[in-house]
Amino acid sequence: MQIEVRFFARFRELLGDRVDVSLPEEDGSIEALRQWLANQGDQWQAVLGSDQRVMAAVNEQLVGMDHELRDGDAVAFFPPVTGG
Repeated sequence: MQIEVRFFARFRELLGDRVDVSLPEEDGSIEALRQWLANQGDQWQAVLGSDQRVMAAVNEQLVGMDHELRDGDAVAFFPPVTGG
């Protein structure tokens, strides 16, 4: 399953604009993608590790970490934001 992953706010500053990821079909949740990315190195772990607060969107819709991905989805990861 091919997924386009984009990063926003400080995540973009640390990880770059985007990566293309190929995931196994059998485990295609946002959380699985997050864990896979976090295992790519220390910088990735610091941003996307399970102890970090992360929000996600799929195809421009906010989703939970249990959301199941489909081939061709566009995923965005970004830090929680506060309003004022």
